[in-house]
Amino acid sequence: MCGIIGYCGHRPAVPVIVEGLRRLEYRGYDSAGVAFLQGKDLVTVKAEGKLANLENKLAAQNVYQATSGVGHTRWATHGLPTEKNAHPHLDASRAIALVHNGIIENYQDLKKELVAAGVRCVSETDTEILAQLIGFYLKEEGSLAEAISRALSRVEGSYAIVVVSRENPGMLYAARKHSPLVMGVGVGENFLASDIPAFLPYTREVVFLDDGEMARIDAGSWQVMDAATLEPIAKEVRHIAWDVSAAQKGGYKHFMLKEIFEQPRVIADCLAGRVDRNSGRVILPELEAAEVPERLFIVACGTSYHAGLWGMYLMEQWAGIPTRVEIASELRYRDPILGPGDTVLAISQSGETADTLAGIHLAKARGARVIGLCNVVGSSVAREADLVVHTQAGPEISVASTKAMCSQLALLTLMALAFGQRKGVLPEDAAKNCVPGLEHLPAALDAALPGMRQRARELCRVYAEARSFLYLGRGLCFPLALEGALKLKEISYIHAEGYAAGEMKHGPIALIDPKFPTFALAPIDSLYPKVKSNLQEVQARGGKIIALTQPGGDLDVDHPWETPAAWGPLASFMLLPALQLFAYEMADYLGKDVDQPRNLAKSVTVE
Repeated sequence: MCGIIGYCGHRPAVPVIVEGLRRLEYRGYDSAGVAFLQGKDLVTVKAEGKLANLENKLAAQNVYQATSGVGHTRWATHGLPTEKNAHPHLDASRAIALVHNGIIENYQDLKKELVAAGVRCVSETDTEILAQLIGFYLKEEGSLAEAISRALSRVEGSYAIVVVSRENPGMLYAARKHSPLVMGVGVGENFLASDIPAFLPYTREVVFLDDGEMARIDAGSWQVMDAATLEPIAKEVRHIAWDVSAAQKGGYKHFMLKEIFEQPRVIADCLAGRVDRNSGRVILPELEAAEVPERLFIVACGTSYHAGLWGMYLMEQWAGIPTRVEIASELRYRDPILGPGDTVLAISQSGETADTLAGIHLAKARGARVIGLCNVVGSSVAREADLVVHTQAGPEISVASTKAMCSQLALLTLMALAFGQRKGVLPEDAAKNCVPGLEHLPAALDAALPGMRQRARELCRVYAEARSFLYLGRGLCFPLALEGALKLKEISYIHAEGYAAGEMKHGPIALIDPKFPTFALAPIDSLYPKVKSNLQEVQARGGKIIALTQPGGDLDVDHPWETPAAWGPLASFMLLPALQLFAYEMADYLGKDVDQPRNLAKSVTVE
């Protein structure tokens, strides 16, 4: 969950590191710290709370001599978010400092060994144990690379680490297992980071590290090796097309708002090169070599899980593929009936979600084929899946996912179309109308978004005192209701629950009263009369209603909210931003930290 950056080069290292941490603060923000060499001393400066607290501490010190160092912004997993538990962590002799993302599962056993050997531990974290272990082995091995390798052989769990050493000035070592870590290759400088935006102002040349690899960098060179054997590994340097402006707010008040308004472009980018306008056929080169699934398991977490639920409807209706959607954290601890002949579609924005990766490992162990659907090129999901489809949404900085889900829905639509076409079962209506409808969406949504934001702003002021919300939808709108409720919970801290509208009478209707509002999704489709009936049940009990609908409806509710018409399932691409904007405007009106909501982090890279 944490943000890591390491730098070796010709610039003053600490300002570069702090700037990189600012771009990574979305990954964790309960404490931050840096480590660097000052003369022959290894110096650490740490602070509880947000990055500004660390910057205030650094302002009182002379930090401009160091040309290499490491930095970290933390999301706590072991130990309270205090300065003592903040990274970097030192070994007992202050020979090395280490930053870490992940969880060392057997740290208690290792700690007992170290304490028995006379090592004094000062924090509550699992990370310090790894730093102490490396320092302990360094005294025996003499070589930092060998000490790191030996320590990692003892570790169970996940890690991305970067190590700075008192005896190796101007040099950093790093390694990863089940946590993201990338290398930035510059001119006279090199970088290590948990995510590309940390060093994007300086270089777009990137090396993606894989599990079980160790890297060494200095200002003028880099090397990747096997972490166990220390044998060199050849790696490809890849060019990142997007620039630093893509990771900045672009004039919007929050990243979340910017990313909501980027969704028209996201849809257009998802379609680029993937549809044949003349024939109306979908072209997915990534899946051309794959057979159409006989049975599909969609595995995901959070917002990606809601996208998977939405995609299930299209996979079954358009492609005739029996489809199940699984919460990854549940699947990994079951004994699912899964094996050769089955296909698992793993959905993850970051491509580093720990539970989803565990689902991939389970599926592959059972002989199932795995398709990855993710946003980040070179991520763990992309590398570990048999086939991968990239959503191409660009960097998403806000913790609350918006444009990533939009891109996932777009690709799930294209996949369902492609599979239906290949099987020869695609309904005529979808074959005729879906591709033209998709191509019309970016312009239509772009035109509609300002009005949607204004309506969301009006409604949030009416309902700002609500303590709970009920979100209702049927069919494709049920997953959207779940997502709308999740967004409101995530960033405004208002309790909300998403329900299938037909389940109202099976319990939730007991909650309805004038102070318990309902947010309904009611597009003009075949289920519209059923939703109307459900809303009448709400009104009969005095419940207030916001209803997202389309032109031509006849809903008599407290606050109808019309969104532009779109063909069939594509109405979801109009409803989703409205849900996101309502949650955004509510959170902003209530003064919440929209981009960094409490207790949450962007990429859930630990269990």
